[in-house]
Amino acid sequence: MIIVIGRVLAKSNSLAELLDLSLEHVRRSRTEPGCLSHAVHQDAENPLRLVFLEEWADYASLQEHFRVPASRAFVGAARALAAEPPTINSYDANPLKF
Repeated sequence: MIIVIGRVLAKSNSLAELLDLSLEHVRRSRTEPGCLSHAVHQDAENPLRLVFLEEWADYASLQEHFRVPASRAFVGAARALAAEPPTINSYDANPLKF
């Protein structure tokens, strides 16, 4: 499983628009093959920071997600609304068994 964590800090006057775009992106992404979960959260300590948490079945599914035109459009829009460059990190993970 691939875990993705993304962060974007909104400009104070762009939070509502960025949140709307983020929710649209998350809901669309959930329908893609290989997407196990996709969510956006608002940071409790800094409400201008949005944090994305994603789970993908494999790296190929994530790569395909990045090739979707709507995903690339979202990244461009998020950059334009951000106070600083967004960050994204991916991790290869295995579920813990207890």
